[in-house]
Amino acid sequence: GSRSGTLRQISDLSDFSRGHWLRELLYRGEEPSHVQSSPDGQHLLLLQKSRPPTPPRMVAFQRHSIAGADLERSWQPPQPALVGLLFLQSPVVLGSWVLAVVWEHGRTEVWHFVVAVGWQLLQTLELCQGARARVVSVCSQGASLVWCEERPPLGAQSDTSKCAFRFCVCARALEVGEQGVQLGTVRIVLHNSPEYQVLASPQHVFLVPAAGSFATTSKFLLIWHPEKAKLTITAPSAGFIHSKVLHSSSESDFRKLLLGSVGLISGFAPLDIHTSTMSNSGGLLLVSTKGSVSVVEPDGTQRHIFDLEGGPLAHRSPVQLKTFGSILACVLAGVLYLIDQNSGRLIEKEVLSMKEVHFLESQGEEDSIQLLTQSGIYSFSFSKPEDSSKPEPCLVEMVFEEACRYYQRRSLSSSKLTVEKLKKGGTFQAPVVLATILQHSLHQKQKPPRGIQDNYAKLLSTMSLELQSYMSLELLKTCVVCAPESEVERYCNELVEQEVSRILQSDMDKDNLAYLNSVFASFPKAAWKATRSCLQLQQNGDGLLVARATPEVWKKVLCQPQLEEVGQNGMVPLFELICASFLRFKPKWLPSFVELTQQYVSNSWSYGNKEGPEGQVPLYKRALGVLARKNKHGEADGELELELLLCSKRPKAVLQALHLLIRLKRWQQVVEVAEKFSKLSPLLNKEIFTTLLAEFAQHRELDPYLDRLWPLCPAELTASDILTVVLQHLPHSQEDPVPFSSEGNQLTVGLLKPLLQRVLQHPSVQEEMYSDALQRHPGPLFPSPLPLPFAYKRALSGLSGSYCASVCKINVT
Repeated sequence: GSRSGTLRQISDLSDFSRGHWLRELLYRGEEPSHVQSSPDGQHLLLLQKSRPPTPPRMVAFQRHSIAGADLERSWQPPQPALVGLLFLQSPVVLGSWVLAVVWEHGRTEVWHFVVAVGWQLLQTLELCQGARARVVSVCSQGASLVWCEERPPLGAQSDTSKCAFRFCVCARALEVGEQGVQLGTVRIVLHNSPEYQVLASPQHVFLVPAAGSFATTSKFLLIWHPEKAKLTITAPSAGFIHSKVLHSSSESDFRKLLLGSVGLISGFAPLDIHTSTMSNSGGLLLVSTKGSVSVVEPDGTQRHIFDLEGGPLAHRSPVQLKTFGSILACVLAGVLYLIDQNSGRLIEKEVLSMKEVHFLESQGEEDSIQLLTQSGIYSFSFSKPEDSSKPEPCLVEMVFEEACRYYQRRSLSSSKLTVEKLKKGGTFQAPVVLATILQHSLHQKQKPPRGIQDNYAKLLSTMSLELQSYMSLELLKTCVVCAPESEVERYCNELVEQEVSRILQSDMDKDNLAYLNSVFASFPKAAWKATRSCLQLQQNGDGLLVARATPEVWKKVLCQPQLEEVGQNGMVPLFELICASFLRFKPKWLPSFVELTQQYVSNSWSYGNKEGPEGQVPLYKRALGVLARKNKHGEADGELELELLLCSKRPKAVLQALHLLIRLKRWQQVVEVAEKFSKLSPLLNKEIFTTLLAEFAQHRELDPYLDRLWPLCPAELTASDILTVVLQHLPHSQEDPVPFSSEGNQLTVGLLKPLLQRVLQHPSVQEEMYSDALQRHPGPLFPSPLPLPFAYKRALSGLSGSYCASVCKINVT
């Protein structure tokens, strides 16, 4: 990264009271199991679990040799052990605090430190109401204590499954005033639950399943919102699951809370948690056994931050985590990792000479990280850039990173190009110039220096609108973060519109496409509005959909990545994303949108061009694929499928739509489609007419529309062609055919006569024989009642012998 830091020793522990004893404890290898510093950084508390016969103990050390009585507490098993050390703000004196020492059996000692006097015990309280209760985890949330306690069953022979749910999560206010210390009433957060570790942020409490929990209960986390009296169920692998407002204590039952989510939760994988702690932003930091660091936000969403090196973590491998501002510090196996929480970027990696370290509070120095080791206290501070008192803007850093990727793709060299090489090499001037302009423009409200203007005046004028757009976008992001709930949706819509517009003006690479997929998935309604705005979609006075998008935007919409880039993690091309938005918010517009897109394609690429967007898969088929995926989760939309097929005007699609209408027996619409699309091409006209002629031979549903069907007959069809099609598609009967059928649904020559007469208006040599036969045997004005095979034989009797013999090869009874 661009930020570098230095590690320096700031204390050899001699400035602590009894510092020689502290050094001796650490040098003996008796590493403390827990280290905590007071809010003012003047006190250091060590929880020491020594080997027998030395009893475990808690020792407080005062920094800068503050005089007064020391605090030391020890216990000998099977005496109740110490469970938690909590610093609570005291309202009596601004900035003062008290220390709550919580023991396993619920006894709580409240201590206060007075300069020149030392530690004083203010009061001893009983946290739990039951004498048999045992505290297993405790934390402080505001002015309250939150803990998980075990309530053993009364009977000695109890059901094992019931014994597993013998824990209870409680909360109780701890009020420190001039009259002393008082405990409020017990508030039951959750009862009949498994064992949980409680971790608190200023507004929320996370409940993390303890190691060894039941398989079902170790698949999710719980988040308690005290102000709203609400419990949220979330699984890191699936996100938010369910939330419930607890109106009464009866609703706090663990099994009732899960009643509607058991089936969903059972399909999740168990939680993979090696280490958990709180971040200063209120999120829960988790480290998996594979070394993956992530954060669970109070709303239940999870975000991956970083992957630690070294592979799977052993059960006893300690991982130290602490956040300092936006920096996440992590120590694993003697290696210090400094990571940007927002971007997940590794800022610094430092190999330490000692493996066991503990983080301390850094008072007033957000960018200074303090570590307690066996040899003293060290501080890791970041150095400032040489040429500026402020760090480079994030956008400047992104310029060099993007330039690295750009030049690396076009380089023939095998050596890797880094940001440092790009800055110092001098070969590539474009990113250096752009970074210079950005660095002088983004952090200064006044105009850039005259030297910058003179050198890059033309580039500045070109970029001015882009810079204004970027600054307005950053301002809008700030508004989204700080806005009240009532205004968030409006700001989000505006932000999404700007982001979609920005992407459509950029190269549609894999990263941008993945980003658009996430935007459409997270903000579907806002993305739909942004799409309409970018494509300038609207209805004209005739009710038709029109789009006034530029050719560059159309090219982005139709851009189709390589096959190996699509389908990963559900990523789909932009055209499919837009089609899915149409289906969700305006399904009737989808066929018109596909038709508009095809019009742009036909104007930009020649038909059949393999380089065009329709070179591989036609647009209507891509839209039908989106529709098919939607139909899997709901009722099939046959009307929309028909419209998509017909709007393409492709022969195969039109015939597919025609067959679909025939299956649905919508004969009026069948005829309308035939009349409309027979005009497109002679070949399509022949296919449509042959299809309908075959249907006409099988049933009498099309009889009312014959006066509209016969004009569609292609000029090249002969009477012989027509009769062949008809005879091939006559329905097969199990009984011997008879001249006069009682069913009245047989095809007769009288129904075919208008078509044959129409064909014979343009006689050919072959058709003159048919003409002679029809003239010698003129039919009646009304349709002949004879079934077609009998009438056909009678017509054939007047033909010449050779032609009659050839025709009679058809099986006519």
